[in-house]
Amino acid sequence: MNFDAFNLNEKVLEAISYMGYNEASPIQEQTIPAIMEGHDMIACAQTGTGKTAAYLLPILNKLAVNEPEGLNTLIIVPVRELAKQIDQQIQAFSYFLPINSISIYGGGDGMDWEYEKKSLMGDANIVVGTPGRLISHINLGYVDFSKIEHLVLDEADKMLDMGFFFDIQKIVSFLPKHRQTLMFSATMPPKIRSLAKHIMNKPKEVTIGLSTPAEGITQTVYYVFEHQKSKLLNMIIQDRPNYDSILIFTSTKSKVNSIARAIKAVEKSIDAISSDLEQEARELTLQKFTSRQTRILVATDVLSRGIDIKDINLIINYDAPHEAESYVHRIGRTARASTKGEAITLVGEHDIRKFKAIERLISSTINTAKLPESLGEGPDPLAPIAPFKRSPQKRFNNNRNNLKK
Repeated sequence: MNFDAFNLNEKVLEAISYMGYNEASPIQEQTIPAIMEGHDMIACAQTGTGKTAAYLLPILNKLAVNEPEGLNTLIIVPVRELAKQIDQQIQAFSYFLPINSISIYGGGDGMDWEYEKKSLMGDANIVVGTPGRLISHINLGYVDFSKIEHLVLDEADKMLDMGFFFDIQKIVSFLPKHRQTLMFSATMPPKIRSLAKHIMNKPKEVTIGLSTPAEGITQTVYYVFEHQKSKLLNMIIQDRPNYDSILIFTSTKSKVNSIARAIKAVEKSIDAISSDLEQEARELTLQKFTSRQTRILVATDVLSRGIDIKDINLIINYDAPHEAESYVHRIGRTARASTKGEAITLVGEHDIRKFKAIERLISSTINTAKLPESLGEGPDPLAPIAPFKRSPQKRFNNNRNNLKK
């Protein structure tokens, strides 16, 4: 479907055309008309399907017709990187409109705080913020959300996973009851249903391709012992000299820098990012990777949600994620917007059970690649998995606690 079919304002259509978009994605086709009609919406779709535009375009269309005075729309997101990205998209889609927006998140200095305060007090029409930062402003008593017409929860499942359920409810308590609430997510856990009951009014629901990777991703798994991973990783990178954008995920931030150091033996254009970095350093690192100044980036799952970096050639999971859903989000950083991409996962001897859960989730058996002969044999994925056993110290502590009861 062409965007013209939605009867959007001509200035919004002009911005869409200027950005090079032609056809609406399935999630956009199914949500934009209902949102334009004023319905609350719960929308679930895999990463890279255009969820952000699905809610921004109908909101901007309404603001183009009825120019707002002061704060009109609040978008709540889990992490600062996503807040910045959405704000940039708002500025692009509203290029020909008299709309002001701001992204609000923690980690800035006093000047950032004063600018955010001024924007919240009426200078901005659309605010994109993280829950903690928004509550910090609310607690100081100068934030007026009484004229909010649109509330959007983007990456709602991630925010609930991060423990923001009650923070979101607190923010919502300052909003008018009569508003449009839109909840966009990549998965549909029970907590989403619970939150929806508290803050939404008879929402319509759209679910597309839930928990399935994009069709354009070629997926491969190597079963490998931990001591073999670094050598295999370097071989994978050396075998793909034409790839100019490679993103490597690890489940723990303690591994990020050690992985980056190991790769520097074969590739100098590499950087690492995790929550340990200061905000300014994180932004610079991400900017360099986005602009192709850095070829390889090693990251934690902070980059697995919502971050739209175009044309990433290869996603490497240095280890299997703790949660099966995270696998879909990680590899969803490639093959975005109907392009092609490659995803390789290194599964250690202790992660086989986790990876089997991933294959059950996506209803697919991922192609197993043979290790290079120089590395020797890896673990047998078909071998019986030993049951989990508590350590003697944990058994002692549990027994002691039971005696106290």
